[in-house]
Amino acid sequence: MAIHPAYTSRPMKIDNFCKRTLADFDRRQTAILPPSHLACGIVMRVASGREVMTSSSSFCCLAASLLMLLLPFFAMAAAAAGGSSSSSNSNCTTICGGISIEYPFGVEPGCYHPGFNLTCNHSYSPPRLFLGDGTVQVLEISIPQSTVRINSGRMVFNSTGNHAVNRSLEVAWPYFVAASNRIALVSCNARVDVRAAAGRNNNKTSTQLISSCTAVCPSDGVGTTTFLNIGPEGPCSGIGCCETNMLLGSSTAAYSIQVQNYLQERVVLNRTDDLVYLVDERFNYTLDMSFGDSSPEALPALLRWYINSSSACPLPASAPECRSAHSYCDSSYGKNAYICSCSDGYEGNPYVPDGCHDTDECSSGYCSYGECRNTPGSFICNCPRGYEGNPSPKDGCKARDLGLRIGLGVGGGTILLLLALSAPFISSKMKLRKMKRMKETFFRQNHGLLLERLVSQNADIGQRMIMTLQELEKATDNFDKSREIGGGGHGVVYKGILDLQVVAIKKSRIVVKREIDDFINEVAILSQVNHRNVVKLLGCCLETEVPLLVYEFISNGSLDHHLHVDGPISLPWDDRIRIALEVARALTYLHSATTIPIFHRDIKACNILLDENLISKVSDFGASRYIPVEQTEVTTAVQGTIGYLDPMYYYTGHLTDKSDVFSFGVLLIELLTRKRPMYRTDHGESLVLYFASLHRQGQVVEIIDPQVMTEGDGDQIQEVASLAATCTKLNGQDRPTMRDVEMTLENLRVKKKLASHSVKSSRYNASEITEHYMLATGQGSKEMSKEYSMEEEMLLSERYPR
Repeated sequence: MAIHPAYTSRPMKIDNFCKRTLADFDRRQTAILPPSHLACGIVMRVASGREVMTSSSSFCCLAASLLMLLLPFFAMAAAAAGGSSSSSNSNCTTICGGISIEYPFGVEPGCYHPGFNLTCNHSYSPPRLFLGDGTVQVLEISIPQSTVRINSGRMVFNSTGNHAVNRSLEVAWPYFVAASNRIALVSCNARVDVRAAAGRNNNKTSTQLISSCTAVCPSDGVGTTTFLNIGPEGPCSGIGCCETNMLLGSSTAAYSIQVQNYLQERVVLNRTDDLVYLVDERFNYTLDMSFGDSSPEALPALLRWYINSSSACPLPASAPECRSAHSYCDSSYGKNAYICSCSDGYEGNPYVPDGCHDTDECSSGYCSYGECRNTPGSFICNCPRGYEGNPSPKDGCKARDLGLRIGLGVGGGTILLLLALSAPFISSKMKLRKMKRMKETFFRQNHGLLLERLVSQNADIGQRMIMTLQELEKATDNFDKSREIGGGGHGVVYKGILDLQVVAIKKSRIVVKREIDDFINEVAILSQVNHRNVVKLLGCCLETEVPLLVYEFISNGSLDHHLHVDGPISLPWDDRIRIALEVARALTYLHSATTIPIFHRDIKACNILLDENLISKVSDFGASRYIPVEQTEVTTAVQGTIGYLDPMYYYTGHLTDKSDVFSFGVLLIELLTRKRPMYRTDHGESLVLYFASLHRQGQVVEIIDPQVMTEGDGDQIQEVASLAATCTKLNGQDRPTMRDVEMTLENLRVKKKLASHSVKSSRYNASEITEHYMLATGQGSKEMSKEYSMEEEMLLSERYPR
């Protein structure tokens, strides 16, 4: 920036400036940011017009010296406040140094809007234009863009942290720093930070780093910086010079600029100072900036300006600056600021009467290959007479053939009429054919994976289990939203009526191969399972991309729903023990009584359904796996629910029958404590670890549900707690089998029944007790059930619905 003689001849003492500036900003309640070592700040105004003052050191008045980069606009704005807002004076200067001057700017009184006065200094050759009283040089003025390009002075910092501001420019009304500007640092081994005010704490403003860059200078190996180490000319590369954004999209308008040296004692490019510039997007770094005293005193930066007002875009009577017809007010700059712009199709100066004139698009190349007619605010472009097409590109207009056009029009109209009349019929036929093909495709797609498994075992059962999509749509009112009753891990469940029987229909949420495989897996498993405590599969539909499954409807919700209720009273203790025994029986059946052992992998309270008599039904077999008879474990991708998941299975991927035992043990703990598996103590212990710790210490009663303590027998509760602790041991080999678990729970129930009927117990003989126990455990029929083939099990499931 060129230096005005009057400014350079009156240097300001830092101490005096500090006192006056700090007092000035204190009256305006400007935020003072905390100091930082070897750093300095700058006051600036951004898009919303707000200001912030930063402090960069605890040294006396260093904060004030950082404000000096942008100071003189206060004086400029104050001097401009008395200017006239008239632009009709014919004696107004219209050009200075080749720069056009238009209202709201002006040089002489009466030629400018308040705050927009300029100074044309004729002591230079050619003359130079300055803002306000003649301190900041103007390089360019754009009325349509509402910008002024200026020479912005540099900030100079020495290597010890002391600094001097050689140029001062404070952006004040009506100007603010444009967002396209950048901060450039010319230095070695130094960093410049752009910080934003983040809030106030204890009457101090805290800052947040939003942008930063570092300039480094690699040495030549002997500790000195050479010419060859400096970055090339052009955009700053980070070597010798770096630049960074000012705003980065931040919503705040209060910023500070800080510079910090990495080395306390250093020789930097034949200088001992660092240079910081506010530059616009045209800035290019040159090697001269890094050597000797040839660094520029100022570099171009961009300011935006606005018209101040008590409200954004006020009525014309209170906002007379938008004087031209075909102009409008733009209030995007803030609540109390606006600019004037010409309407679309017009260009010029909206601040003077008749300043916005129609844009002649015809002479601007908008219609180069057609006949153009300019209209107010727009234009009309057509192909020449006898031609048609697009007149904008070359050869876009083609000669017309009238006879051919008539023939094509008549023929095309007839065809369109016929198509319109036949379109509904054709569309209906095409839709039916498409739906039929899709059903056939899906049926074939699922046939190899599912249908063959069912039909090959027993054709009668397989055929009766295969249902059509039309049947299920009718049963659910076309899968109406009101028929949804819940969802499992693999689909949404609908309630429907099929053959006068209430059923539950499971439909996949997501069509991915993993979900299809899980559905097919669930059908294959449930088709061979026949147990009173396992949910019964009634059928499936293969005419959709993912098979639809039809189950018996369990009307009373899940165990989770009944156990975790609001209030102190939940399921009675006897029902909890009975439900645990029924689940144990179902798992024992899956592990050992089916043709091929099945591991459920997702035993949890949500998957235990209860009917109207609170009889439990194990459901959701989407994650279950067959285990070959000759194997005791299989390696799989981990599936299950956190909290119930076997930790050994989670870490190794080895699935065994003991994985279901662990999940069942967690379920027992949940029944004892009425706490969900995701429960955490104040020390962060999980429910299982905390329960095991209390059990080892003999203090498990601390976590037992008070209702259980009231209703249950102390010895029985202790035995169930011991069983739960054993089932949840970390090492799977230390856990019991599900048959052992079932036997233990069965013994507990028998003991309780014998104790409650002690008066009658004397009439039992040994054989009667044994018979009672065998009937209670179901062992009397267990061996017999093993002799059934898979086909006979499936026949029974169809013949005797539960």
